[in-house]
This record gives sequence, structure tokens and C-alpha cells, in this order.
Amino acid sequence: MNYPVLAAIIIFLAVFVVISFLDFKKIKSFDEYSVAGRNQSTFAVTMTLLATVLGASTTIGIADTVYQIGFPGIWWLIFGAVGLFLQSIIISEKVRKTGADTLPDLARITVGRSAEFILSLVIVIAWVGVIAGQLVAMNSLISFAIGKNSRVVFIIVSLIVIGYTLVGGQMSVVKTDKIQLFIIFIGVALCCGYLYLVKGGNDISTVGGIEFINKGYGPINLFTQFFVIGGVYFLGPDIMSRNFISKDEKTAKKSAGYAAVLLLLFSVIITFVGMWIRANVTAEELGQNKALMYVIGIIPKPVGIVLIMGLLSAILSSTDTCIINASTIFVKDVLGKESVSLVRISVGVIGIISLILAVAGRGDIMTLLTGAYSIYTPGVIFPLFVAILCYGKKKIRVGIWMLGPIIGGLLGIIGTYFGNVLVWIGLPLNVLPYITLIGMGISLITSLVSIDMKS
Repeated sequence: MNYPVLAAIIIFLAVFVVISFLDFKKIKSFDEYSVAGRNQSTFAVTMTLLATVLGASTTIGIADTVYQIGFPGIWWLIFGAVGLFLQSIIISEKVRKTGADTLPDLARITVGRSAEFILSLVIVIAWVGVIAGQLVAMNSLISFAIGKNSRVVFIIVSLIVIGYTLVGGQMSVVKTDKIQLFIIFIGVALCCGYLYLVKGGNDISTVGGIEFINKGYGPINLFTQFFVIGGVYFLGPDIMSRNFISKDEKTAKKSAGYAAVLLLLFSVIITFVGMWIRANVTAEELGQNKALMYVIGIIPKPVGIVLIMGLLSAILSSTDTCIINASTIFVKDVLGKESVSLVRISVGVIGIISLILAVAGRGDIMTLLTGAYSIYTPGVIFPLFVAILCYGKKKIRVGIWMLGPIIGGLLGIIGTYFGNVLVWIGLPLNVLPYITLIGMGISLITSLVSIDMKS
């Protein structure tokens, strides 16, 4: 076991534990715990927003995807940036003006309590998979870093993450995100710079491999990811939670716009890291390793340690945000309470359930996240978007509107977890990949029909 690296990880986590306990004494209200006092600056919101989106999927997952399918792997992050940009210019100010605490709370304000309840269930169910995916990625990284696949170490580190999130809440998450984002950018940028400027390799193959569509990523993938991935960045619970902590409408709008630009920059860096590995490392050399894990072994040790801490930061910055948001949604929007104590209990319960799912090994990071997003997007994106646009202008016929989240969410769940059952009862196999899009189409239609044009 690599004890020096393990010690560095423990010290790294200890810093966050200290921050959380310092904030513990300052937290006096539900707003301070769940939305960081609703007074964060543009700089703070931009940093925590970017740290939130730069998780395991956008680092380890993207590098693996690029290695497998080539340059089209960049589309995940491009659509993410597009989603943030559209959020900035279309809905950021509208959402912040409502004074909502969570995304389901926004549904309550714009539609009603029944909308809040159903959306909160969809989000909590889907986000357990998102948290588990982050923990799975963390396990892979820690196992590689310390040179041993230790379930005990994985569980202890996971409990530390759950613990500091439970203690400090959103206020601590915002502070730790600033540290984590800096390390993420430094680690990935140093890695990319070393590979191209020092290590060298088959650069001609790298440049020649720049293509936006290929056999591994066709137009249907482009179309699907635009709505599924772009939709989550446009109107996802973790993304929008950064809107709720902003001090005002202009701060929310500017932060989303700045984060979109920085995300595009990051997408280029991480994609070219993946392209270098694709051009210079054979499948036999890579073996069972993740692409970025392999790189850690061929770059200088100091750079490798910085990259390890950067990847760990990426995972932690997304994991703690997901846990606190899912827990706040469960307490405020499912239970209808505004209790810091109940949110803390929920953080522990949701964190443990996600950890059990991760330990059980139910898929890799991209599989778990794509599955979660495939439940969320058909059930939430279009219905809530329509409700936001109609707020204060047109009335919503709640009964019809509710069909969108219910049918869309159910199709997402069935398509994600019960695809074999659909095939068994006679659904053509070639229709299965389109279940999410079908759900989104149905939720869009029912949402539009729900608008009372006479109001």
C-alpha cells in the first residue's frame, strides 16, 4: 500500500472536516445550512458551480469516453456548456426572482404542491444513482493511488465525505469547492502540458483524429446527448442549487455564463488528454486501468500526485453537492419540513444508501450517471421549463401538467432499469435506446397542452 499517498488523502480530507466544523458553529438557520445564506458573490457562485459540474464523469469518465470513441467524447462537456449558457440567458434571473430553495420548491411556486412532491421523488431516486456513481469513481481512484483495492479504506473515506457534508452543509460545500476547483484545473492542465510538451508521442494521429461524428458516435448520439446532458446542465438540481445561493438575479445570470466559458476551456484540455492516450497507448497497455489512471503512472510523480488530488477534488466537489441537495429536497419537498437536523439525518441516510449501491458494484461512473440522467430529463426538464416561462403570465392546468413528470419519469425508470422486461413483452430492440427521448417528447407535449391559453 502506498502510505504516503494515503496520508496525503487523509490530510486533504482533514482540511474539509476542519472547515465543516468551523461552519457548524456559524449555522443558525435552514437557509444558512441548505442555501449558504443566499448571499454568495459572482466569484463564489461561479467557482462552486464549475466545481459541481466537474465531477468524475467530466474527468475520469470523459477521458475514458474519448479513448473509446475519439474526439466526439467532447460533446458531453460542450452540451453542458451550452446548457449553462442557455440557462444564463433564458431562466437564471427568472428562477432567482422566485426565491425558491430547491428545484421542487420552484415547481411548488410555479405550479403547486403536487408538482413539488412528484419532482422531488424523481430527483431523489435518480440522484442516489448519481452519488453512487461518484463514489464508484472515487473507489477506483483511491485504489489506484494507494496501490491496493481496499474496501475498508473506500468505506472510511466515503464516510468522511458524508460526515463533513453532514456537519457543514451548503456553506462548507461552497468553501471547499473553491479549493477543489483550483486543484482540478492545475492537475489536469499540468498533465496535458506534460504529455504534449515534454512526453511527446504520436501527435499527428492526435490531430488527425479530430472529428465530431464517427462510427462510435453518430447523429442519434448527438441528438440524444443534447437533450439528456444539455438538459441537466440547463435545469438540473445541482446546477440550479448554485442559482439559489446567489445574492441576486444578476449574480445568478453572470455566474452561469462565466461557468459556461470556463467549462468549454476545460473540455478542450481534458479531451486532448484523452486523445493523447488514445494515440499513444494500446488497449493491451491500458488493460483494466482507467485512461487517466494509466497516465498517472507515466508522468513525473509530483505531477501525478497533483493530478490524483485534482481528480479526487473533482469527485468530492460533485459528491458533497449531490448529497446535500438530494437531502434538502427530501426534507423540504417530500416531508414538507425546514429542519437542519432532519436534513443532516437525511444526508447520512442517502449517503449510506448510495455507498451500499457503490460497494455492490452496480456499474461504472458513466453508466450510473447516464442512467440517472435518463430518469431525470424526461420527467423534469420540459415540464419545469414550461412552468417557469408561464409563471406570472399563464395559468397551468395542474392535472394535465402532472402527466409529464409522471409518464416521463416512469419511462425513464423503465428504460434505465427494466429494458429487458420491455423487450420480453414485445418492444422492438431498436426502440429501446429511444425510450428517454420518447419520455421527453411526451412530457413536452403534455406540458404545452397544460397551458391555459385563456388565462
